[in-house]
Amino acid sequence: MKLIKLTAVMLMATALSGCFLTKVVTVPMRVVGAVVSVVPVVGNALDESIETVADAVDDIPL
Repeated sequence: MKLIKLTAVMLMATALSGCFLTKVVTVPMRVVGAVVSVVPVVGNALDESIETVADAVDDIPL
């Protein structure tokens, strides 16, 4: 039973590392940016700012 739990923990740790983890964070940011971009006058500026931050998060080496 302990071996199964250890294997499950190792698989989850592998799945939640690196690129997958940053996508979990940045996809909601990008969706919010897309929704905000429809706001007149300030929407595009906010969308560009959110995209810049999301790109920076994607570049974090995990």
